[in-house]
Amino acid sequence: METGKIASKTPFKVDLKAGEMVAWCRCGLSDSQPRCDGSHKTTDLKPLIFKAEEDKTVWLCGCKQTNTPPYCDGTHKKL
Repeated sequence: METGKIASKTPFKVDLKAGEMVAWCRCGLSDSQPRCDGSHKTTDLKPLIFKAEEDKTVWLCGCKQTNTPPYCDGTHKKL
C-alpha cells in the first residue's frame, strides 16, 4: 500500500466531539494537518473519514506511516 509524505515526525493532539466527522489526511500534503484540505487530488491517496463516537482527546498520526490509521502507533520514532 502506498504511504503518504511525512507531514510531521510527531503526532497531532486532537480533541474530538461526539458525532463529529473527521477527514484525516493520509497523503501528508495538507496544509491543515492532520485534517484533509483536498491536497490529495494530486495523488492516489484519499483521506480516511471517520465519525467520533465520543468526546475525547486522541493522537492522530503525523508521519502517515502508522499501522493503526488514523491513530499514532509510535512508528515515527523509527523514522
